[in-house]
Order: sequence, then C-alpha cells, then structure tokens
Amino acid sequence: MASLPATTSSNSITRRFDALRGKSRRALVCYVTAGHPDVDRSLATLHALEQGGADIIELGVPFSDPIADGPIIQASSQQALENGMTYDGVLDLVERAQLKTPVVLFSYLNPILAAGADALTRAGDAGASGILVTDIPVGADSLREEWLGNSPLEFIRLVAPTTPRDRMAEIARHGSGFVYLISRLGVTGVQQDTATSLPDTIRRLRSATTLPICVGFGISTPAQARQVAEHADGVVVGSALVRAAAESVDAVLKLTRSLREAIDG
Repeated sequence: MASLPATTSSNSITRRFDALRGKSRRALVCYVTAGHPDVDRSLATLHALEQGGADIIELGVPFSDPIADGPIIQASSQQALENGMTYDGVLDLVERAQLKTPVVLFSYLNPILAAGADALTRAGDAGASGILVTDIPVGADSLREEWLGNSPLEFIRLVAPTTPRDRMAEIARHGSGFVYLISRLGVTGVQQDTATSLPDTIRRLRSATTLPICVGFGISTPAQARQVAEHADGVVVGSALVRAAAESVDAVLKLTRSLREAIDG
C-alpha cells in the first residue's frame, strides 16, 4: 500500500489525512451536487455520507454549463438550478449540515466569481474547508489563482493522466490539501474499468509532490475503489453517488458504506 506524506496544518483536510495516515487507511472522498434532488434530500444526503464513512465530501456548486461532467452530474446540476439552488444556497446547506467531515466546494469558476469578492471567505465562515475549481489551470489567470490560493480554503488542484512530471510538480506547488488525479481523459461518469496505466501515473505524480493523491473520474463500484486504494491516498466517487441520491437517502448510505468497507478491506 502507498504511504501518505507527513504533514502538519490546522486545516481540517490536512488533519483528516494525518489521522488516516496514522491508521494506514485511505480516504473515501464522496461527491454530490448541492440541492439535488431537492434541498431537504440534499441535506439528508450529506448526513448519510458522513454516517456511511466519507472522509471528505465534495459538494458540487450547480452550474448551467458543466462541460467536465458527464450526463448524471449534468442532470443533477440542472435539477438543482431549476429548484433555485444558488451559491449562497450551497453555503446555507453547508452551514445547516454542521458536518464533522471536511467539505470541499467543487465548482466552475463563473459561480465563484459571480458570488463576489468575499465568496471564499463566506464559504469558510459557513464551514467549508476547501475549494476545487475545474476550469482554471495553473498559469491561466495568476490574479484569480492568487485569490483562490490565499483564501481560508485549501485550494485543490486537478492533474490529468497525460500531464508530464514537471508540470505535475508545478500544479501541486500551486495547490494545497490534496491533489485530485483524474483517472482517465473525458468527462465524469460511471465506468466499468479503471485505466491499466493508473498505477504508473500515480507513481509519477507521487514523485512530483508530497501532497496526498486522490483519484477520481469513473470510479463507481466497491471493487474499483478497493483497486485504486491500493495505490492512491484517496478514492473519489461521484456519479454513482449522485445516481444513488436521486433514488433515496438510504441508497446513498448503503453505497457509501460498501465503498468504505471495500477501501478498508
């Protein structure tokens, strides 16, 4: 099993990885869309994720043009928007949930910018611990990257599997909390298999950073989660949980528990 790097920080994300490292465990990172399928169910879903054993919760900020997402998350985002979910509504959901599990806001850049200059500070005040912005590559906009990097939130960066090692190191240097490694090219969604090249990609990224490495995109079953956890510090599951959230809160709880058991096993 791959080992987690030693880190020290007052941030709840880093503390969570420190605790996991001390127990030789891997992180279960769970994504759901805020306000899907409705606000009350969304709140109950967050509690089910925590009860089921999620170590970090990625809470999607609904956006009208989620180009990196597959049909399941796109549909959930559209439904949340139709229900009136806004950025402030997402923060209200975080505040109401009062979770002990660290929450990372998962967003495109436009909703964050539209929320104003204090958007990140307000997110921290509401209880969020991190921010992941899908469409701002390192070097694309230095002023906005500085704004994101200097906020109270950990700034999670994305790395593609085709990224050269030197670029991986540069991306990781401009992020914090953990690095989100995309397991394959394309959009999010449920897949039957993980890429055979993934272990080599993880090793390449691990040689470029001391941050924990969490792998996502296409991981949907306990068997896949267990396989990825053999190499990564964390496993991200999104579309499968969003699909379960559309079914029932109990379905979310059942899937989360099965993923937790598989990773720990």
